[in-house]
Amino acid sequence: MEKKVLVPVAQGIEEMEAITIIDVLRRANANVIVASVDEINIKASKGIEFKADKLVKDCMDEEFDLIALPGGIPGAQNLRDSKELEILLKKQAELNKYYGAVCASPAVVLHHHGLVTPGKVTCHPGFVDMIDNGNIVESNVVVDGNCITSRGAGTACDFALNLVELLYSSDKKKEVMQGLALPVD
Repeated sequence: MEKKVLVPVAQGIEEMEAITIIDVLRRANANVIVASVDEINIKASKGIEFKADKLVKDCMDEEFDLIALPGGIPGAQNLRDSKELEILLKKQAELNKYYGAVCASPAVVLHHHGLVTPGKVTCHPGFVDMIDNGNIVESNVVVDGNCITSRGAGTACDFALNLVELLYSSDKKKEVMQGLALPVD
C-alpha cells in the first residue's frame, strides 16, 4: 500500500538531510511530496539549489502517513515560523500519525510547538540545550510513539530507513538497504 509523506523544506534547509529523506522514502515507493514553506525554488544551507513540488499552504487539506522535517539553520527556523506547517504538524500528532525531524528541527520546530514533550527525543548536539525537559537520548534515531527524531546529516540515512520500517515493514527496509548497497543484518 502506497504511503503519503510530506517533506517540508525552506530556504537554508540542510540539503543532505532533505534529499536523503526524500530519496530513501521514494525508493520504498512512498508518495513523497516536497513542499516549501516559502518559495518553490530552494537554496539550501550549503548552496545547493533544488525545486519543491508545491507550497505547504497548498497541502492544508491533505492527510499524510508521515511528515518528516529536515534540519539545518536557518532552514529549521524557517520551518518553525510557518503557521501552516505548525497546523499540519499538530493535526498529525492529534491524529496519532507519524511525524519526525532531524538535526536542529527536533528542538527548533517540534519542541517549540510542544510536539516532543514529555517523550524521549534526540537532536543535533548543538541544540540539546533548547529542549528543557531532560528527555534527550544520545542515539542516532529515537522513536517515541509517533514521534521520530534523529541527530544530523550523518544520521539522515539511518533516520530515513527507520521511517521506511515504521511505514512499511522490516522487509521493505531491508529491500531499500540492499538497493543502497548497505549491509543487511
